[in-house]
Amino acid sequence: MSTRPTARTSCGVLEGSVEDGISVFRGVPYAAPPTGSRRFAPPQAPEAWSGTRDASADGPVPPQPPSRLRAAMGDFAAMQAEDCLTLTISTPAADHGRRPVLLWLHGGAFWTGAGSLPWYSGVPLSRHGDVVVVGVNYRLGALGFMNLPGVSPPNLGLLDQFAALHWVSEEIAAFGGDPDNITLVGQSAGGLSILAMLAQPASRERFRRAIVQSAPFGRMLRPLDAATRIGESVQRALGISDAAQWQQVSAEQINAAQLVAARELAGFAVTTPPFIPVADHQLLGDDLMGAALAGALERDLMIGYTRDESAAFFAPDERIAQASDDQVRSVFARFFGAAADAAIAEYRLRAPSPDAYGLLCELLGDASFGAGLFDFAARMSDYGRPAHVFRFDWRAPDNRFGACHCIELPFMFDTLSAWDAPMLKGADPQEMAGLAATMRDAWVSFARTGNPEHPGLPHWPRHGDALETMLFDRSSRVEADPAGRRRWKYWP
Repeated sequence: MSTRPTARTSCGVLEGSVEDGISVFRGVPYAAPPTGSRRFAPPQAPEAWSGTRDASADGPVPPQPPSRLRAAMGDFAAMQAEDCLTLTISTPAADHGRRPVLLWLHGGAFWTGAGSLPWYSGVPLSRHGDVVVVGVNYRLGALGFMNLPGVSPPNLGLLDQFAALHWVSEEIAAFGGDPDNITLVGQSAGGLSILAMLAQPASRERFRRAIVQSAPFGRMLRPLDAATRIGESVQRALGISDAAQWQQVSAEQINAAQLVAARELAGFAVTTPPFIPVADHQLLGDDLMGAALAGALERDLMIGYTRDESAAFFAPDERIAQASDDQVRSVFARFFGAAADAAIAEYRLRAPSPDAYGLLCELLGDASFGAGLFDFAARMSDYGRPAHVFRFDWRAPDNRFGACHCIELPFMFDTLSAWDAPMLKGADPQEMAGLAATMRDAWVSFARTGNPEHPGLPHWPRHGDALETMLFDRSSRVEADPAGRRRWKYWP
C-alpha cells in the first residue's frame, strides 16, 4: 500500500511525494495543454483523468531562451515544452486543514523562468510556517505575450495566471489550503502580473493579500500597435506570412525568432523586454496603475524592491562601464529633459560610485522600480490604506552585483542551498541563513494575518507620512525615508 500523499481534485486523484516532511504535488494541470489548435488560444479547462495521476515529478517548463540575468543569478536546466500549464503545490498535509495559501508568480521579463524551479521550492515555507505554497508555470515570450492579429491575441500568459488563481481558489482545500486566505506573491514580471490582477475585479475577489517584489512600476504596458509591430517582426524572422504557418513552426524556431526581434528593440541602457503585457482595452486599459491602486485599497499589500536593482542587468555590459559623458547625459535627458545636468549632479551625490556605471544603475533602478513603487505607496497612504514597504539592502562582500534584482529570492524562500549564484558568492553562510529565516517568517506572517511582523523583526509600521521602510540587511531595521524622497529633488 502506497504511503505517498494523495489529493482528490475535481479532475481526479493526484499522488505526490514527501520532501523533508512536506507533501509535494508536481506537474498539477490547471488548464488543458496549450498545444495544437490551442496554441495562441486562451487557457481552457483541464481535462479529467481516471485512476490516480502521478504527481511526483515536474512537468516541462515553458519554452524560453537563456535568462539575461544568469550572470548574477546562475542558470538552470529543465525540459521545455508547450504542455507547461502546471502547478507545484507544497503543503504540510493534504488534510483539509485550511492553511494560508501563498501563490507564487515568478519573474523573468515575461520570457524566462518557471514556478517549478528548485529556486522557488515551497518546502521551507510550508515546513516552518504551516502554509500551502503554489508555484505557477505560465506561457512566456511570443507564445504567451505576442500580439499579432489573426494569430495571437495579447496577454495569454496573464490569462494563464488568472486561470491558475481560479483553479487554486476552487481546488486548494483538497491540499490543506484555505481558499478564503490566498496571498499572491510575485517578483519582477510576477509583481507586475499581480498589479494586473489587482486591477481586475474578477481575479481580485479570489485573493485576500498581495506581496509585490521589484515590480517594474516605471515600465508598465505596451501600446497595442507597438506590440503588433513586434509580433510582425517575429513573423518576418520566421520567414512566414500567414496565420496557418504558425501551427507548423516549432517552439525552438519561435524562440530563435523572438531573439531576433529583441535585438531590433535593443538600445543603449534599455532594459524593457520584447514581450510584456499589452494595453488591449479589454483585459487591461491604459491606466494600469490607477486600476491597480483601486484594487489595492481593498486588499492587504506589501511592496518592496532591492537597493541596486539595475546592477544585474548592466554588470555584464561593458558599454555601460565605458559610457561617455554624452551617453550618460542622453540617458538622463530621456527622463529629465533640460534638467538632465542638474539631475546628474544630484545623482553623483547619491550613487554608490559616481562613474558612468554607478550613475546609470542608480538612475535606471529608480526609473524602472523605486520611483514608481514609492509613488504607489504614497497614494495608498493618502487614501488611508497604507502598505508595508521594504527594501532589500544586503549584498555579498566585494560583489559587483550589489543588492541586485532577484537577490532577495533565495532568502524569502529560504532555499539558499538550491542556488549557485554569483550574486551570493563570498558571503557568510550563517549570516545568510539568519536573514533567510527573518524574511521567510515575515512572508508567512503576512500571509497569515496581513502583518509581516514576528519576534525576529523590529516593529514594522506601515508606510505613512514618515515614509517608514523596512531595510532587510545584516541588521534589519526600519528607517524613515531611506530613499531620500524628501532629501532629493529628483527621483526616487
